[in-house]
Amino acid sequence: MSKKTEVSKSKKKTGLVSSLYQNYSTKSSTLDITEKDLLEKLKNKEEITPDDILKLKGPTQNYLCKITDNVYEIDFVHFKIRDMSKNIVLFEVSKESDSDEKNDLSSLDDNSRFIQYRFNKAFLKLRNIGATVEFTVGSKPVQNFLMIERHYFKDRLIKSFDFNFGFCLPDSRNSIEHIYEMPLLSDAESEPNL
Repeated sequence: MSKKTEVSKSKKKTGLVSSLYQNYSTKSSTLDITEKDLLEKLKNKEEITPDDILKLKGPTQNYLCKITDNVYEIDFVHFKIRDMSKNIVLFEVSKESDSDEKNDLSSLDDNSRFIQYRFNKAFLKLRNIGATVEFTVGSKPVQNFLMIERHYFKDRLIKSFDFNFGFCLPDSRNSIEHIYEMPLLSDAESEPNL
């Protein structure tokens, strides 16, 4: 990224799906769990809990719920990352909003809930970033909507957050910005893998 303002924009037609849990509080645990363990739980029709997610030691290669499991019709419609010190937008994506029609979840595939973005090495030197997420809720109210966000760099967990949005009204549009303090990485840690 140069010193000039650099804004990267792309658009996705469909939203993202997140796992929802009601009346659940996360507990700390030292036992690791693997993606394979969680996929086995799914195969056995066992519930994957937020505590299971917090035990993961790396990003998963697969989604841990089907897109049709989104019974609350949560639709992530806007996402933005910005450098807080300079108020520069680094990444922004919005769902096209040509109509108020709900997506038929059965017609969507996993690509509809995936956003890929890449930043250059300068991103790792930022001290604080803001991440704004905007989502809509379908016809059912959502109690204690919990979103777990985990940031990995070179297969190492560098930040973990869980956000409880509390109660979300049915047929509502919701927005929140989280301010993150970036972890300090040494020059060696921020070098690309060869």
